[in-house]
Amino acid sequence: MITEKYRVTGMTCGHCVNAVSTEVSAIPGVTEVTVDLASGEVTVQSTEPVDEAAVRAAVDEAGYELVTA
Repeated sequence: MITEKYRVTGMTCGHCVNAVSTEVSAIPGVTEVTVDLASGEVTVQSTEPVDEAAVRAAVDEAGYELVTA
């Protein structure tokens, strides 16, 4: 199992969390997504490495922005 953490900006409520979680969960190989609204941290567990561009596209589709380190 591979675990990656990302930071997302713009989320303000439970609906935001659900939107990001739903979009990121749809990425092939992703098995679990946990979103912390307070910190903006998104933890992605997967069976194989997930391309950051795919995560960025999913977060964009949900209407939010992935912050690069």
